[in-house]
Amino acid sequence: MADLLPELPLGKTWIRASEGESGDAVYRRSDGAAFAKASLGEGAVQLDEERRRTEWLAPFALGSAAVLDWHASSDGACLVTRAVAGVPASDLSASDLLKAWPSIADRVKALHEIPVADCPFARSLSAMFDRAADVVSRNAVNPDFLDPEHQAIAPPVLLDRLRAQLPARLAQEARDLVVCHGDACLPNFMVDPETLRCTGFIDLGRLGTADRYVDFSLLLANARETWTDAAQPLAARQSLFEAHRISTPDDERLAFYLHLDPLTWG
Repeated sequence: MADLLPELPLGKTWIRASEGESGDAVYRRSDGAAFAKASLGEGAVQLDEERRRTEWLAPFALGSAAVLDWHASSDGACLVTRAVAGVPASDLSASDLLKAWPSIADRVKALHEIPVADCPFARSLSAMFDRAADVVSRNAVNPDFLDPEHQAIAPPVLLDRLRAQLPARLAQEARDLVVCHGDACLPNFMVDPETLRCTGFIDLGRLGTADRYVDFSLLLANARETWTDAAQPLAARQSLFEAHRISTPDDERLAFYLHLDPLTWG
């Protein structure tokens, strides 16, 4: 996909960085000031969705990336964004993540406080459930994304369990709709390694109006992989819900969205 990348001034080059879960090829500019994502086929359509969301969120000054360049053709698409300062929260030690956690929680809260009426993008539960049904029907679920206790269970069975809860979850979504990141995992939150303050977030392809527990479920579950003792996830959970003024977290709602998410990738 390197032929999709824009030309750079003399002395600067694109360096292959990684491949995202969506299959995009990710490149870092040699001076660290920008990143490029290149994608083909259906991935190019999804990349355009990320471009539109990134452009929309930038003026809210929450530390998200700005679009520097965009190119789409019959061959594919390439999105270039300004780098967000800091390191991914997933790179922090357990103790540093705990120190950074209140700032991360505040950044999520600021995103959720954007008026829903201002957001032109939806990440509705009905659409995500339909996506999960499609992925499951194509036998495209990645077992590595599943909770370990679910890896031995057939994806159609997992989907049916979630379907039984769907009416209640749809009613909750209607009562508590906010602007969500949609993929609120630690690699998508950037943190200043010196001050341990959250500087912003990246990878906005799933941003849209949704139940706030979409973000809570992924953030808490992903962070558990970093904690080294039982006290840390409990402290982080309490801090997150206190920041959002939620006195009684809904554990069943957390579990529902956590178990739905891995069925939507594929």
